Amino acid sequence: MEKYKVGIIGGTGMVGQRFVTLMENHPWFQLTVIAASARSAGKTYEEAIGSRWAMDTPMPQEAKGMIVMNAETDVEKISSLVDFVFSAVDMKKEEIQALEEAYARHECPVVSNNSAHRWTADVPMVVPEINPEHLAVIAAQRKRLGTKRGFIAVKSNCSLQSYVPALTPLKDKFGLKQVLVCTYQAISGAGKTFETWPEMLDNVIPYIGGEEEKSEREPMKLWGRVENGVIVNASSPSITAQCLRVPVSNGHMAAVFASFDNKPSIQEIRDIWAAFKGRAQELNLPTAPKQFLHYFEEENRPQTRLDRELERGMAVSIGRLRPDTQYDYKFVCLSHNTLRGAAGGAVLLAELLCAEEYITRR
Repeated sequence: MEKYKVGIIGGTGMVGQRFVTLMENHPWFQLTVIAASARSAGKTYEEAIGSRWAMDTPMPQEAKGMIVMNAETDVEKISSLVDFVFSAVDMKKEEIQALEEAYARHECPVVSNNSAHRWTADVPMVVPEINPEHLAVIAAQRKRLGTKRGFIAVKSNCSLQSYVPALTPLKDKFGLKQVLVCTYQAISGAGKTFETWPEMLDNVIPYIGGEEEKSEREPMKLWGRVENGVIVNASSPSITAQCLRVPVSNGHMAAVFASFDNKPSIQEIRDIWAAFKGRAQELNLPTAPKQFLHYFEEENRPQTRLDRELERGMAVSIGRLRPDTQYDYKFVCLSHNTLRGAAGGAVLLAELLCAEEYITRR
């Protein structure tokens, strides 16, 4: 098949670097443009990164010699060269909103890892296995923007990827009343490594700015519905969250406590997790995990180091399901925060958008 031409705006940061690695040998996507700030523009990608390459794998050969373009001033040119862009820019919220809309208005679809447009009512925030039907709102967004091809679609916060996938099929079957979640989040979620953030060694920080609000609110949009050209948020369950930064390179863990409208048995829960498939699995998308939700029998699993790379970092690991004294049940979940939780989730979303023909070749 002829590959889709892809641009990455914000290609020099940690998530941007992950996007670059995921484009290497991708069966559908061809890396065509890398763009970043004026500071990096005009340099080769290798020069722009310098000593800041933070991935475990080497920089892809195809990216090294690419001349970095200016993500802000080259919008028109970039839009003419690619079929769509991934956005991972590091700017103020209002600046990101304006920049992503500029690409969309230049008829260039934007698949964003940023939070800036997550609460724009006609911008779908999609996990392909959970709410692919929300893509229908793109028609209304295009009407507002005055575009034929251009639109913005976003992925949800990385913290959600550990627990919302496990809760979704249970909510659909048994109804959810209350959820308490504590997340234990890796330093790569802050764009850091132990080399750049040595203070995190032997340390836990009990605060991540804005994370608890996102962890409580964003599931309501994922579980909402499309109505009159906007996404109407779900009104239940009630969710309370506490988010901690822990000394781990990659992998967000969540301790989850949940009560149901109709309490299931432990076996019913495990059977539903084992059988759960979403649109990404139905379409056999290239980045989709075969088994989205994986339950571990062992008492000491999932473990971050052992299990974050499950199914190329795109599966969610679950363990320690048991009754609770305050809630109906409690369990632990794990996801890879820069793969399933960030760039990998955005790549999977882009694959879905292509498969469903929201993104087409120019």
